[in-house]
Amino acid sequence: MPIEHLNSTEYGPRNLKGYGEDTPDPQWPGGAKIAINIVLNYEEGSEVTPVNGDSTTEVLGSELGPGVKSMQGTRNVNMESIYEYGSRAGVWRILRLLKEYKIPCTSFAVARALEMNPEVAIALERNGHEIGSHGWRWVDRSAWTAEEESENARKTLKAIAALAPSKRPPRGWYYGMVGTPANIQSRAIIAQVFKEENAPLLWYSDDYSDDLPYWIPYPGGKKEEGLLIVPYTLDNNDYKSTGYQGFVTPEDFANYLISSFDELYAEGGSGMQK
Repeated sequence: MPIEHLNSTEYGPRNLKGYGEDTPDPQWPGGAKIAINIVLNYEEGSEVTPVNGDSTTEVLGSELGPGVKSMQGTRNVNMESIYEYGSRAGVWRILRLLKEYKIPCTSFAVARALEMNPEVAIALERNGHEIGSHGWRWVDRSAWTAEEESENARKTLKAIAALAPSKRPPRGWYYGMVGTPANIQSRAIIAQVFKEENAPLLWYSDDYSDDLPYWIPYPGGKKEEGLLIVPYTLDNNDYKSTGYQGFVTPEDFANYLISSFDELYAEGGSGMQK
């Protein structure tokens, strides 16, 4: 197909207007005023460590706080064990809690992490949760070439499809790793790999720009094709308790979430759906 008949693969100009003052009604099921996404990130075992062939060690996402130093050429077994808690105990505690309250979630799952603990993929689908892609490994991708990023995406789709009981590849993508310079090419590469693998990409979440989902032209797709952007939040996020000690107690985090819900619900009830 001639290139002029396809959507651009570039990010293009910034959109600072969004929906503007008059928020549209997304027509949520049951007349709901707000829709809440519960996201469970699963990265354990895929982090930076010499065990995975890396020259340094992980510094993100631990109770050690923001001052932890990367180690060169040797393992940080304490950091490794902090991540191992997530796969050995933490994920099961959260899944039991979600089951108790009958709450479905989307898991932003790193494919390599699921490979190292396949029971998690089985449990996610068995309990009605969605497996979304969080990449092949939980690493900084800012220096990757386009070819390396394409290969990363392809391995991810195939691995998750092989591990999921449904044998279905993920239908959405969230990279994260927001503290590093993300490749501006990432969104278009992911969209293209999904097409090449005949896997529908229904949503993309490496975006923080709105309360509501919104559509963009599907990168590299036909003019009539769209890609749904489902913005992620770093505000209502437990990363604050490990990234820079934003929450000190569980009550602090709970109260923050409750206050956020109350405000969004009030705005939704007044015609500004979320």
